[in-house]
Amino acid sequence: MMTMRVSITAVALCALLATGSTAETPGADCFDQFRLTRETASGFARIALACIHREYPNKPEHVMRDSTDVDGPAALHPSFYGCFDWHSSVHGHWMLARLLRLFPDLPEAAGIRRALAEDLTPRRLAAEAAYLADADRKSFERTYGWAWLLKLAEELGRWDDPDARSWSAALGPLVEAIRQRYLEFLPVQTYPIRRGVHPNTAFGIAFALDYARWAQDAELTGLLESRAEEYYLGDSGCPAAWEPDGDDFFSPCLMEADLVGRILTPDEFAVWLEGLIPELSAGGPASLLEPARVADRTDPKIVHLDGLNLSRAWCMRSIARRLPPDDPRRAELESAACRHAAATLPHVASGSYEGEHWLASFAVYLLTER
Repeated sequence: MMTMRVSITAVALCALLATGSTAETPGADCFDQFRLTRETASGFARIALACIHREYPNKPEHVMRDSTDVDGPAALHPSFYGCFDWHSSVHGHWMLARLLRLFPDLPEAAGIRRALAEDLTPRRLAAEAAYLADADRKSFERTYGWAWLLKLAEELGRWDDPDARSWSAALGPLVEAIRQRYLEFLPVQTYPIRRGVHPNTAFGIAFALDYARWAQDAELTGLLESRAEEYYLGDSGCPAAWEPDGDDFFSPCLMEADLVGRILTPDEFAVWLEGLIPELSAGGPASLLEPARVADRTDPKIVHLDGLNLSRAWCMRSIARRLPPDDPRRAELESAACRHAAATLPHVASGSYEGEHWLASFAVYLLTER
């Protein structure tokens, strides 16, 4: 087990997030019990601060062409070398930016600013962009890391803060490199990748679409929307009863629905969703609506199921809010989202680096995204 050296103990953060009963009062949002407070935000921030500059252990996604093309993570990725892998480092930086934007008076505020100022410099980010420019790295972090990088860019761009404006400008070349990756790759990606791990196409398009719409990037928006339509609008009968897979951290069915809800009207989406997951109208399937059981949080693949519970919860909430107000599936999805959140939020700080290097970002996205 990889034990994390972090100032907030697992017990303390679990106590802050433990909720007990998930019962709802009539008309209440069951997520009120999971509201992110300054205290819990502080705990999440300390988790990220403990890993974004922790170089080892590390799992690089690096193609080595010969014996000279060998280097350590910090040399390869001067901005995003910590948190075990590149994408977790990126969304760790995203989480710190979001938490500080929402809670400017966090006790960790000065530490967050120092960390972001150290990592998001023009020189370091130019090196990250240059790494992507190499022909042998065409598929590097495709598309999970790409999507989180654009989410970081969106977060910094939405933040009315002089430091954030400086970091956002420095991130520009890397954002453009990722943007070009999408523009080059999606036209030649004939089929979507549906499995519930990093290459999932629906997730990669959904986060990129959020960025493109915010940035008013008509070219990227148009491509993302057209590919989403071509990949998914003809789908029906998603095999939700087969979920979850043993190391999923995304639900293939729900992630696809979360994306399609972004491009259809509520009435259109309601009809399409009935075709995709017809069991929802009858309150099923249980395999999709009940949380996954995580048997070993020290196993780097099994702990993916904690991420699945969190991403399912954010997808369910997103899907529910994009359905017409009187659609009965809304209440079932919101209730299921609460069950999923309750199953995993108390375990984000488990004491094992296998989950702690990434799960807090999923938790913060779930608790703050509207």
